[in-house]
Amino acid sequence: MAIYLPMIIFGVLLNAAAQLALKQGMRQIGYFEFSLQNSGLLFFAVASSPYILAGLACYVVSVVVWLLVLSRVEVSYAYPLLSIGYIVTAFAGWRFFQENISLTRWAGIAVICLGVWLITRSA
Repeated sequence: MAIYLPMIIFGVLLNAAAQLALKQGMRQIGYFEFSLQNSGLLFFAVASSPYILAGLACYVVSVVVWLLVLSRVEVSYAYPLLSIGYIVTAFAGWRFFQENISLTRWAGIAVICLGVWLITRSA
């Protein structure tokens, strides 16, 4: 199963990239209220955002990669590795979006890292 670890990580990184691109797209659009009056304008803003389109494209490719993974690897091995995305997005949110990540969150991320390492050792 470890031979498929690069494919799993690639899928996870694509998923994380999708989240980050969507976040950047929504940062550019800004805060909005859901209402019928602004739905057309909002739809146009979302549909024309290159970051949102890139995020959606990353999602599509990540689903294809994930289907390949699931055809080759036990789901009980592969699925927990999705938590690597928590680590990547937390770090990227801190680095690129200046999000505040407390010591408690970093400790939680360290626990996740330990868990991911233990899962990869069990293959």
